[in-house]
Amino acid sequence: MNKTGNAAPWQDKLIEYVISHSGALISALVVVVIGFIVARWIGKLTDRWLTSKAMEPPVRMLLVRIARLLVFGMALVVALGTAGVDIMALVTVTGVAGIGIGLAMQGVLSNIMAGLTIIFTKPFRFGEYIEIAGVQGQVTSIELVSTTLLHADHSQVIIPNRKIVGEILHNYGHIRQLDLSVGVAYNTNISGALVIVRGVLTRNSRVLKEPAPVVGVTMLADSSINVAIKPWTAVADYGPAQAEIYQAIVEQFRANKIEIPFPQREVRMLGGAAS
Repeated sequence: MNKTGNAAPWQDKLIEYVISHSGALISALVVVVIGFIVARWIGKLTDRWLTSKAMEPPVRMLLVRIARLLVFGMALVVALGTAGVDIMALVTVTGVAGIGIGLAMQGVLSNIMAGLTIIFTKPFRFGEYIEIAGVQGQVTSIELVSTTLLHADHSQVIIPNRKIVGEILHNYGHIRQLDLSVGVAYNTNISGALVIVRGVLTRNSRVLKEPAPVVGVTMLADSSINVAIKPWTAVADYGPAQAEIYQAIVEQFRANKIEIPFPQREVRMLGGAAS
C-alpha cells in the first residue's frame, strides 16, 4: 500500500475527531484566548502594584512573569480538560518528561537557581559598577539565567549567573575613584602645586564634592616628586574625567611655570685617554 493509502485512515480519524468534538475544541480555544488576555492583564496589574512598592526591577520582572505563567497555565489545564484530554495522564507524562528535561538542562537550571539567589540576596543592583570573574562593567540587566554588564568601551559582557554566585565580588556602587599621578621637579613649590591641582578638581563638574578628593605627595622618584590625585566621579564620568583632569593640570602647570620633568641620567666618563 502506498504512503497515501497509509495516511488516509489517520486523516479520516483526525477529521472525524474534529467534527465530533468541534464544540469542545472551540470552547477550549476560547478558554486559551481568554486565559492569555487575563494573564496579560494580571501581569500589568502586578507590575503596577509592585512598582508602587518600589520593588527592585529584577524581582518585579520575575514576579510578573510568574503571575502570568500561573494564570495562563491554569487556563491551559482547563482548556485541555474541556477538549477531552485526560488531565491525570497528562500530569504523569509531563512529570516523567520534566525529569528527563531537568537532567538534560542542569546547566540552565543551575543558572536559574543562581539568578534567584542574586535577585533575592542583592549583592549588586541595577546601575552599579562591579568587577567579578575577571570582567568588570556597569550592571544593565539581571535576568534569571545571566547578568549583563556594560563595559567602558560600550561593549556588553554577559555572565552566566552560576559564574557569579560564590565568586569574590568587587562592587564599586554608583561612583568610582580615579587613580591619577603627576610628577613635578624637585625645585617646585609643592604647596603651590597642590593648590593648583585641587583648583583643577574643584572646577571640574565631573568630580564629586563628596567624598572629597585625595591629593598629596606619594613618592620621591629619581627625577620627580610624584603627586597622587584621587577624586571620585560617577561611573559614567570615569573615563572623560581622567582626560579632562590631566589636560587641565598640564595647562595650569605651564601657565604657572611648574616643570613636569622627564627621566634623566647623568653619565660620567672615567679613565679617559690622556692627551
